[in-house]
Amino acid sequence: MPTFTPNRIQARKLKELDERRARAWGAYRDSLRDLAGRDYDEAEHRSWERLQRKLRELEAQRAEVVGGATEARASAEH
Repeated sequence: MPTFTPNRIQARKLKELDERRARAWGAYRDSLRDLAGRDYDEAEHRSWERLQRKLRELEAQRAEVVGGATEARASAEH
């Protein structure tokens, strides 16, 4: 059975967040595909807002992962 160190766990979580970020951008692009004119303008605004909410959520999760690892290392040093 493999052993997971905090660094490996953190790396796995960060990779997952990167993948989710890429999927969010892909969903944004897909939501605008084949649209033009007014349809594009209306959809782009909604899609952009949705993308920004998702990116903020992912960034907050990334901060928790990085911050949690920093706190764990500081505790281990004392």
